[in-house]
Amino acid sequence: MNKLINFKIDGISVEAQRGETILTVARKNGIYIPTMCYISKTSPCASCRMCVVEAEGVEGFILSCNTPPTEGVEITTNTAALQNERTNIMKLYDVNHPLECGVCDKSGECDLQNKTLEFSVERQSFSARDQLRPLQHWGLIDYEPSLCIMCEKCVHVCNEVIGDDAIEVKFGGYSSTIIPKNSETLDCTFCGECIAVCPVGALVSSGFKYRANAWELERVPATCAHCSAGCPLEYETRHASLNGADEIFRVKNNFEFASLCGAGRFGFDFDNRALKNENAFNRAIEALKNAKAIRFSSMITNEEAHILELLKDKLGVKLFNEDARKFAEFMKSYSSISSKLHHSGSLDAIKQSDALIVIGSRIATDNPGVRYALTTASKHNGAKIVYAHPMEDTLMQSVITQMMKYEVGTEEGVMALLAHTILKDSDLDESERAFFDELDFGYLYAETNIGEEELSHMMKSFMRAKKRTLIIGNDLIAHDRSSNIAKLAALIEKYSDFSLIVVPREVNTLGVSLINSLDRDEKISDVVGYNAKGDFVISSLEGADLAIPSLNQQEGTFVSIDNRVLPTNVALEFDGYTLNDIANALGIYNKNTIDYTKELNKNSGFKDISFDDLENFLSPLGEDNRGYLLDEVECAADGKLEELDDMPEFNGTIIYQCNPVLQFNNYTFKTAQLPKENFLRGSAQFGVAAKIADGDMVEISYKETKIQRKFKLDSELKGTIALNPTFDISVDASRYRFEKSKIERVMQ
Repeated sequence: MNKLINFKIDGISVEAQRGETILTVARKNGIYIPTMCYISKTSPCASCRMCVVEAEGVEGFILSCNTPPTEGVEITTNTAALQNERTNIMKLYDVNHPLECGVCDKSGECDLQNKTLEFSVERQSFSARDQLRPLQHWGLIDYEPSLCIMCEKCVHVCNEVIGDDAIEVKFGGYSSTIIPKNSETLDCTFCGECIAVCPVGALVSSGFKYRANAWELERVPATCAHCSAGCPLEYETRHASLNGADEIFRVKNNFEFASLCGAGRFGFDFDNRALKNENAFNRAIEALKNAKAIRFSSMITNEEAHILELLKDKLGVKLFNEDARKFAEFMKSYSSISSKLHHSGSLDAIKQSDALIVIGSRIATDNPGVRYALTTASKHNGAKIVYAHPMEDTLMQSVITQMMKYEVGTEEGVMALLAHTILKDSDLDESERAFFDELDFGYLYAETNIGEEELSHMMKSFMRAKKRTLIIGNDLIAHDRSSNIAKLAALIEKYSDFSLIVVPREVNTLGVSLINSLDRDEKISDVVGYNAKGDFVISSLEGADLAIPSLNQQEGTFVSIDNRVLPTNVALEFDGYTLNDIANALGIYNKNTIDYTKELNKNSGFKDISFDDLENFLSPLGEDNRGYLLDEVECAADGKLEELDDMPEFNGTIIYQCNPVLQFNNYTFKTAQLPKENFLRGSAQFGVAAKIADGDMVEISYKETKIQRKFKLDSELKGTIALNPTFDISVDASRYRFEKSKIERVMQ
């Protein structure tokens, strides 16, 4: 039990919990202490000294950002001496700082600018010889050393939150600078978080530079539409020219508490420009009237999903969405053991954990939000992280403490071994205990390639852990034996102290799975595609028979992996038709799409709250006040574990359908700034097995699919599994991503 520490700040009685600093307690109590280098989500940089305070009985000043209080101490935050100290610090910061405010991207939202005014620095008492500091061009990021104040925020966030550890300080007194770490140029995932935390204009987006001033832009709060993490962001818009249409100029985030990946920050221009085409609209109505089914993707809002469910009932058609259907089946099996509809974990639970297992996902690229939460747990809690997957991932090497490399296709066996190891001393019922007693462990160890000693090592490393989390990826959801895998995951959550988080593939897979009654997809004709393949296609992508708005042009909600219903808003207007227009024409009437927000399925935990009543902000202390958490729903616990199936064999050359950093789907492929390298990447061993060489154009055949790619050797990969991107092609997100493949060199 943590003992509270009682003390005073400026005469106000306050309490601190163990681990809290004077600064964090002051902020919780609304007491202002100026800072320049502090960020809530990292350890204190302690480089600016702006946060100095006085403590009774202590000579000199102390740093409030990294000093915990003691019982009964009296802290003073504002005296003449402190004011003089902070003013002198600002004068030093302003030494030879170029007066570029008129063209600087940070002008109007610059911490240096603000605090220079706050401390009334009207003249300069210090001077220093100017240094030659050439501008650095780092791809999507530009670095202007002459503007840098060496606060080190960028270094801390890159290392402690993102996990790239790509930059460092080159110390040299007044000529100190930020440089790429162990590289000639910046080698990172280009999340742009360093741009976000930079308090001045030293680190900027190369695509935004000199295009607009901060005060000219209109901010639109929204939710990122690229993965299921549900990251908060703001689209900043303005007209492109005097008479031009509005454009999204950049994306920003509340960097104090939230983070964005590069796709979220730089991949914003996926909007769809279209005018109303009455002929196409009428053809869409006729196609729906004659349709046998509607096939749709999970790249839609909850409100659109609800409209599609209404259309299913109205028209008597089937609804196809294999991604959401398989996720729903997985969660149904989970519920049959757990007696709950929703998993218990969240991104915050990951951040607070000190023991974690990640299985069935190349998580760094599948869901960067989860990666950042894992990095936070590692750097701040010293978390032990077990990474179970057939392939190593260099992006995760700095945080994982144990790699558990299993054979492709054996996920059911791996989950059985994990469950047995974690639950061997638990009070299971008779049938559950019998399931584990009947396992052929020799067979499972041999076929999965997971040894008993690896599992024993994992449990020893977890021995002192207080908060544990199991993270399940899409490879388990899409597996042929996903039902039994889900039951095993639920069993771990039910009988141990592990919380569970299930990570779906698309932005709103979870929402769709809770709203729609989905049919198994069939190869039939007369199918209307909604952001998906069909005989008549209604889509926000190119080539549609009827154009509709993209997700950055809509109001509505998503459900994130936190089981939180999150609002998103219109960044750019759409002049064409919407799904609601189609529904109105077919006799399902509501004035606006968001009128359906309060009608979402209550049996799945949605609440009777109108869209306009949903909050959409983070509090000054970082509490997430966006939307609402789904209500927990009780389910019948009538599931039984099934006997394990034989472990499948994947021999020869195997491809893994996995997108590169910054790419997720056809929408990120559409954007201008994100790199579009669509190589088949493999090791030298894979090249030998497939009889191909670096730079060869190859044809990849798997099941009914044939595509051509250029092969690129990747020294970071091992074995006979190659990475095949899918962002530039249409791939069913529900498929098990490991594919037995035939690779042939294409003669040119």
